[in-house]
Amino acid sequence: MKTWVRQHRQAFVSALARLRRTTSLFSVFVIGVALSLPAGGYALLAGLSDVAARITPEPQVSVFLTTEAAEEDTKATLAALKADVRVASVQFVPRESALKSLAEVQGMREVIDALGANPLPDAFLVRLKEPAEEAFVAKAAGLPGVAHVQADTAWAARLAALTGIARLVVWALAAVLGAGLVAVTFNTIGLQVLTQREEIEVLKLIGATDAFIHRPFYYLGLLQGLMGGLVALAIVWVGLALLNTEAAPLAASYGSDFRFPGLTPGDAAAIAIFAALIGWLGAYLSVRRRLAEAEPGRK
Repeated sequence: MKTWVRQHRQAFVSALARLRRTTSLFSVFVIGVALSLPAGGYALLAGLSDVAARITPEPQVSVFLTTEAAEEDTKATLAALKADVRVASVQFVPRESALKSLAEVQGMREVIDALGANPLPDAFLVRLKEPAEEAFVAKAAGLPGVAHVQADTAWAARLAALTGIARLVVWALAAVLGAGLVAVTFNTIGLQVLTQREEIEVLKLIGATDAFIHRPFYYLGLLQGLMGGLVALAIVWVGLALLNTEAAPLAASYGSDFRFPGLTPGDAAAIAIFAALIGWLGAYLSVRRRLAEAEPGRK
């Protein structure tokens, strides 16, 4: 057991020494930059998904009446809405109240004054017990005096669909870049094997096992990937910090303190481990191929 630990320690120290070489450091930088793209995309999506989850309202539908709707039509529509078993509550919004609320929006007072007459209709804000907007909208559109029915949470479904597509793109990008980074590590470790070909031949002649020869290169690939992952995390952290600095004034103008939260410790650890595994896989594939070429007597 002590011998096994000593051999792994020696291989690790040897890999650290080799990591200082220019080609290895360049590979670390390439891995970090490439991984920062899907990692940053994941961080942005996580922040936006969290915001969407917090601001998504309860299922709500706005029922707008025509401007010529009679009082009887309004009462009939109100009664029909309250009688629907899918409805949790109904709030009547007179056109005067809607105009007053609109006038409080910055820049809208001048527009309203220019219009002269109130262009807004009476409306009902209907809160549903469960998401069933499509069926309810179809029924509400046929009620007396109704001009238009709008599902106010339809945007949430669209946002969820867009988020799903963006998440798929991020994972696809991670897979493609991961394959490319395996190739980068493959070539880097392959060059290391070629530069030590004579040393490897001597080791095999004196009876060194394949595991003993492989081990330093495996650690080198693992360390390259791990350090590349740390570089990627640093790039993402700096990028989000700069983005939050620029986004803060915009969020403040809407009365919000929104900021992208960044990667959780678990996500950061997963990215670092993923990068390390990429490095190890590239080294594994490269060493297995190059070792046969370094057998004694082969040219």
